[in-house]
Amino acid sequence: MNTSSHKKPLFSKSNHPIKIVQFGEGNFLRAFVGDVIHQLNQKTNYNGGIAVVQPIANGLISELDRQGGAYTLFLNGIQKGKEVQEKILIENIVATNNPYEDFNSFLELAKIPELEFIFSNTTEAGIVFDPTDQFDATPPKSYPAKLTRWLWERFTHFEANSNAGLYIIPCELINYNATTLKKIILQYVDLWELEGQFKEWIQNAITFCNSLVDRIVPGYPKENLSFYENQLAYKDALLVTAEPFFLWVIEGDERLKEKLSVDQIYLDIKIVKDLQSYRTQKVRILNGAHTALVPLSILYGHQTVSDIFTSSFTKSFLEDAIRNEVAPTLDMDSASLHQFTEAVFDRFKNPFIKHYLASIALNSISKFKVRVLPSLLVYQEKNILLPPHLVFSFGSLLRFYKGNWNGSELPVQDDKKVVEEFESLWKKNNSKAVVSRVLSKKEFWDQDLTQIPNLAMQLEDILDFLATGNIESAFNSYINKYDY
Repeated sequence: MNTSSHKKPLFSKSNHPIKIVQFGEGNFLRAFVGDVIHQLNQKTNYNGGIAVVQPIANGLISELDRQGGAYTLFLNGIQKGKEVQEKILIENIVATNNPYEDFNSFLELAKIPELEFIFSNTTEAGIVFDPTDQFDATPPKSYPAKLTRWLWERFTHFEANSNAGLYIIPCELINYNATTLKKIILQYVDLWELEGQFKEWIQNAITFCNSLVDRIVPGYPKENLSFYENQLAYKDALLVTAEPFFLWVIEGDERLKEKLSVDQIYLDIKIVKDLQSYRTQKVRILNGAHTALVPLSILYGHQTVSDIFTSSFTKSFLEDAIRNEVAPTLDMDSASLHQFTEAVFDRFKNPFIKHYLASIALNSISKFKVRVLPSLLVYQEKNILLPPHLVFSFGSLLRFYKGNWNGSELPVQDDKKVVEEFESLWKKNNSKAVVSRVLSKKEFWDQDLTQIPNLAMQLEDILDFLATGNIESAFNSYINKYDY
C-alpha cells in the first residue's frame, strides 16, 4: 500500500554559505551538479551552498521553495557488470530566485563575496545572442543577457576588484560552450555601451571554462513512481532518477583542481587543458554506437537499447564494432579508451532506463555523418580495408530508410527532403542506384563517398543480402563473401 499521501513533505535544514549561482533548476543539473556539490560537502571541507536562478518564466522554483531546496537523487544502473541502486538526499540548494518575479534579489546575489562558481544548463538554445535584449529589462530575455547584467552588478558593487572574479562553467550540450558564452557576453557589453574597464574585468577576472557533461537523467519517474516513493519516509515532489555513470570534463587550471578537490570524490571529473579528445571519444564511441546499431537493431526486431544485449548477434556486433573498429581509430590512451568503452556497454545494459531505438533514430543520416562516418574513413585510411561492422551498419541505415521491413512500417524520422529523396530512390527498388545516388550526395556527407575504394560495391552487396529479410544471415553472407 502506498502511504505517500500521509508522509510529511521533505524540507532541508542546510545552511551552507552560498558559493555557487546556478542558472537552471531542471532534472539534469539537480542530478549532475547537485551530486558533485553533495559529494564535495560530504567528503571534503568545501562547505558550499547553491543559489538557483530560474532561467525562464515557467519553472520549478516554487516547488524547490516548498521543499527548502532538498530532493532525493536515485541512481540506478550497471557498473562494472553489477547492478547499482542508490538513493542520496541532496541538500545543497540554500537560496532560490525567480528573476521574473524578483529581479532585485537576482542582482543581490551578485554582491555575495564568497561566490566562486556559476553553473548553467539552459539547453542548447539558451546560449544565444538576442540584439533586442535591453540592459534595463527586468529581466533581459536571454541567459547571456541576464548573466551580463548580473556581472555588471558584481563589477560595480566590488568596484572592479579582480578578487571578485569567479569561474563560469556552462553545462549546455554545445561544443566550446564557455567560449561561445563569453563571446556573446562581450557582444552585450558592446551593444549596451558598458564602459571599457568592465570588458577588461570580464576578460581578466572571470574564467570561462568549456566543459563536457555526460550522464543520462530520465528525471521524475512518472511511470513507476510508487517504486521510488515506497523507499522514502517523506514526500518528495522533486525526486530525480539518473544512471550512476558520471563524466565531467572541464578545461581548467591547477587552481580549479584545488577548488573542486576532484581527487577526493568518487565522481569522474577531469580538469584538462583541452577537452576535444574527450568529446571525440564520446561522439565516436557512445553516440556512434547508438547511431551504428539503431537501424540494424530495429530491423532485427529490438525495441530498446538494452534489448541489444539480449541477442548474441547484436551484442557481439556492437562489441566488435566499437572495440575493433571505432576505438582503434582514436588517438587516446588505450587503457582510458577501454575503460570508457566498457562503461558504455554497462550503460546500454541499464534495465532501469527505457531508451527506445525509435526515438534515437531521429535524423540518422546527419548523425551517421558526424558520429560513425569519421571512424569508418579513418579505419579505411589506416588499414586499407573497410571496417566490416561499420559498413554493414551503413548498409542497414540505407535499407532502414526504405521505410518498411518484412511488412512492417519503420520509424523513419528525418528532414522532409531527406525522407523524400529516399522514397524516390527506393521506388525503383534498385540497390545499385540507391547506393550510387546516396554516396554521391555531398549534401548528406560533405564529400563524395563514391570515391572511397570498394565502399559502393560492398554496400550494394549488403542491400542485396538484406533482401532476404533476415539481417543476421545477411551479415554472415557479407562477412563470408569478403573473407573478413
